[in-house]
Amino acid sequence: MSAASRSRNRIDGIYNPKPTAVTDLSIILSAPDRQLERAWSEQFAGTADVIVTDCSILDVDCDAVVSPANSFGFMDGGIDAIYSQHFGWDLQLKLRRKILDNHHGELLVGSAEIVETGDGRHPYLVAAPTMRVPMRLGKETINPYLATRAALLLAKRVGAIRAIAFPGMGTGVGRVPAEICARQMRTAYDEVIMGSFRLPQSWAEATERHQLLYTDRPVRLQ
Repeated sequence: MSAASRSRNRIDGIYNPKPTAVTDLSIILSAPDRQLERAWSEQFAGTADVIVTDCSILDVDCDAVVSPANSFGFMDGGIDAIYSQHFGWDLQLKLRRKILDNHHGELLVGSAEIVETGDGRHPYLVAAPTMRVPMRLGKETINPYLATRAALLLAKRVGAIRAIAFPGMGTGVGRVPAEICARQMRTAYDEVIMGSFRLPQSWAEATERHQLLYTDRPVRLQ
């Protein structure tokens, strides 16, 4: 890359490399809920590496399933209770041990951790919390984006993951509307998988991007 090209991609002294797309990771979106299935189908239309299915997440073939639950690794509610019943309750113990050892006891929203399940069909679970503790997230949350982004970044780093399956991120206990969840997951996909992320060049751009995760009508905050 020429010096001129590098300077065009430099923002406040920080070099932004040319984006590169990840083409060897398949993403499966499991939506037994019809509203979420429609929202995902609209948002991910035309993406060759994303499959939207109405099957249970445990009925799809993949290397990793995503847990969208909480920061402390409790797996006794929602989709996590289904995972625990399927893979065994020792999975919660393994996850909580990793959170203690690797994250000082709390896996923050926007971070992810991986544990082996001991299951041949779904060998890994990726924990990417959408909430610190069980709570309603509200319409202006960006946690589905942060959690999906974290899970995809981790999947890129782990060579053994070629296919990863997601449930609705924050749509259960968090009650995030299907359309908002789908919008935020598509943004994470575009940034991590398609390589579209760029550092914002101003506070105005950063706040607009933030608001566009949950609204079509951003307002100027500064």
